[in-house]
Amino acid sequence: MSSGRQILSLIHRFIEFVARGIFTLAAYIGGPAESQPPIKDLTLLHSATTLAFKIRNKQLSSEEVVRSYIDRIKEIQPILNCVVEERFEEALKEAKKCDEMLKSPDAPSVQVLAKEKPFLGVPFTTKDCIAVANMKQTAGLILRKDYVSKKDAEVIRLMRAAGAIPLASTNVSELAMWWEAHNRLYGTTRNPYNTRHIVGGSSGGEGCIQAAAGSPLGIGSDIGGSIRMPCFFNGIFGHKPSKGIVSNDGQYPSAHSDDQNQLLAIGPMCRHAQDMRPVLKVLADKNAEILNLDDKVDISKIQFYYMEDDGGQYFVSPVDQEIKCAMRKVVLHFEKAYKIKATKIHVRKFKKSIALWLANMTSKDNKDFSYELSNRNGNINILWEFIKWLMFLSNHTLIALLTATFERFGIKHGSEQYTKLIQESKDLYQEFKDILGEDGIFLYPTHPTAAPLHHEPLIKAFNFSYTAIINVLGLPATACPLGLNKQGLPIGIQARHRIYRLTLAVAEEIEKGFGGWVPPLIVA
Repeated sequence: MSSGRQILSLIHRFIEFVARGIFTLAAYIGGPAESQPPIKDLTLLHSATTLAFKIRNKQLSSEEVVRSYIDRIKEIQPILNCVVEERFEEALKEAKKCDEMLKSPDAPSVQVLAKEKPFLGVPFTTKDCIAVANMKQTAGLILRKDYVSKKDAEVIRLMRAAGAIPLASTNVSELAMWWEAHNRLYGTTRNPYNTRHIVGGSSGGEGCIQAAAGSPLGIGSDIGGSIRMPCFFNGIFGHKPSKGIVSNDGQYPSAHSDDQNQLLAIGPMCRHAQDMRPVLKVLADKNAEILNLDDKVDISKIQFYYMEDDGGQYFVSPVDQEIKCAMRKVVLHFEKAYKIKATKIHVRKFKKSIALWLANMTSKDNKDFSYELSNRNGNINILWEFIKWLMFLSNHTLIALLTATFERFGIKHGSEQYTKLIQESKDLYQEFKDILGEDGIFLYPTHPTAAPLHHEPLIKAFNFSYTAIINVLGLPATACPLGLNKQGLPIGIQARHRIYRLTLAVAEEIEKGFGGWVPPLIVA
């Protein structure tokens, strides 16, 4: 490492250390930390696939299940603030219709239902950016506070067709462009393991409600880590598909360019690894056929590659030793259980993760983040909004204004720098394709630290690079929890390969070996 790089690294670490102390003090002044309430209803512990099995076999009624989750949401919402809008009455009506249909003498067989409606009667939740008919779709923007979706997003339509019942929508960061779920419309969502800490973003409310057992499964979207970071911070599983597999129709903000659309992906978020495969089959619709998700995977034939950090990217926190240690345990697990010797690799271009992602995120025609903050009605006056923010009059969060400013002076679409970085992105994709081949899995930290304190991401802005680079590569990636650290906060890793069934099989194996989601206290 050069002396200049060392100096920058030391300065950054010092700033992080001082800021951490300030945020910690502010958190303690704000009051004692809270944890999610204990689980009293054991129905909440079932996987979504188990609930579906029990409902279609009439071992549980859909109404019972929906009521259990409504009660749980009412219990956790005052503490965690994860839900922004509910449709409890409508969900109960739909659950009753489901139960009546199952009691009918003309009801389809259990086998037919398992195939055609695999989530019959199972409630689910989704982030506020994904349209649900007759519900608000604000994306955390005050200018959209009264916007009501006229129709379901394609993924919601597919989930309904599979028999699932939308229950509620969950909180996000303002316009889904930050990794803390906080906005001026609905406030801040708090981590179920320690409310002084963040839940991640932008699908932070969804990660939170899953971890707190307020929903059996959820739908999130991911353009730079918005599924995987909340999964990591909340200790659950999540999957970001590759480009084009799941429809982005009905997601807001929608992409402005092919580059952005290739970064964006909608996918499942859930407590149990076994739920990801069937949910993905529903979401992928006709594309599920090309994924061969039901093909058996022989894990002993998989080659594992891993990196413990990004190689020292500027202004990115070093990876916590507990996360590195957890990854080594995963590597050791596969070595002992399957005689697989993982290969540690070093990909130099990972040091440019942020620059590569920013290049792929650029928009033509001045449709930058200041355009989004106006609800796509011109561009906001950023300087004037900062002045209003100082007087507590702005409709926008500080981080949204900082993001708009950063983008205004950042990489320009079509510039020489842009062209160079786009080519480097393509070169990196080819490099990974050559490394992984047909049977390789890449293990990589999801994030360099466990969930920071509220507002602490302001001084760790680029830590999302660990997930963002995978969006640039366009690879499917699965977030896998690995228990709690010494502070009682979730940690984990992400696994990726272009063949879906490999990453999902590895996630299921990691759940078996390391326990997966850690539930709150259970009251017998």
